[in-house]
Amino acid sequence: MKIRLFYSATLITILITSTLQLSAQEKQELFFADPTIYIEKDQYYLTGTGGSGRGASGFSVLVSNDLQSWAPPAETKDSIYRILTAGNQAFGTGGFWAPQLFKANDTYYLTYTADEQTVLAQSTSVLGPYTQTEITPIDSTEKNIDSYIFRDDDGTYYLYHVRFGNGNYLWVAEFDLEKGKIKPETLRKCFDQTEPWEATPAYESDPIMEGPTVIKLKNKYYLFYSANHFRNIDYAVGYAVADSPYGPWVKQKDSPILHRSIVGENGSGHGDLFEGLDGQLYYVYHVHFDQQQVGPRRTRIVPITKQWDDEAGCYKFSVEGNKVIKPFRQIVAD
Repeated sequence: MKIRLFYSATLITILITSTLQLSAQEKQELFFADPTIYIEKDQYYLTGTGGSGRGASGFSVLVSNDLQSWAPPAETKDSIYRILTAGNQAFGTGGFWAPQLFKANDTYYLTYTADEQTVLAQSTSVLGPYTQTEITPIDSTEKNIDSYIFRDDDGTYYLYHVRFGNGNYLWVAEFDLEKGKIKPETLRKCFDQTEPWEATPAYESDPIMEGPTVIKLKNKYYLFYSANHFRNIDYAVGYAVADSPYGPWVKQKDSPILHRSIVGENGSGHGDLFEGLDGQLYYVYHVHFDQQQVGPRRTRIVPITKQWDDEAGCYKFSVEGNKVIKPFRQIVAD
């Protein structure tokens, strides 16, 4: 009888302990705005605006192998792993927004916005730290934000970004990666605000087009961008197509492809396109906190479908709105 009581008590203890351990673990949503995902060696790396902790300016990173569950890199025991911190040999004192990670030759690059200037920093590791030899923005002649660096098949780099002037507009210029500067004589505006979806009355603002991502498929260039003010519930993503990195760009009539009417959440936009480890095309983006509150903005990932259109001579893109991934990080209480 004593043996039975012992085993019963032991079993109860194990059950209670397991229950406490489970309750000590919770799934916490991710709150990266303007997110981007870089892939290397079967690993996803996610960074974006925010996520660096209160009082710290810069960028932090989380890693995953399934796009659903995220955690700080195994190399650290810290809950926040920063790949760039203000004051650590990189331009910027505040307003750290919209990063992009990429690799060229054996060097990793982080382009981002700080103090309303686009910046390029580099590292020997994808996990940083990202620093600059010369602490300076890409182009200090005027304010510019939301940098995206695209490499064409011939090895030429282009900087897509936003410049101000009675609104926010997308521009492109050839980019010298070694010098970290644009070639000013190549600077061109991509397009004006022309479509009704780009300017809905839900939130009054000057024209705003931002958050560019560019890909090339079958000798066509596809520019994905967000329009409306980010506080607008109709903040959304559309795309345009061109035969050259400079355009002229033809906005596609099936835009927006990402909108609250498709994914069911307000303020859906400003992210990055990437091909997953499964070969599927995805778009990572942010949404408003809820229907009443804009921030902190929540991170989302959604599959993208591309289909060749013979008549148009280009791919058409659509979002699988019923397959939105809500990424989380596992929090274990002390």
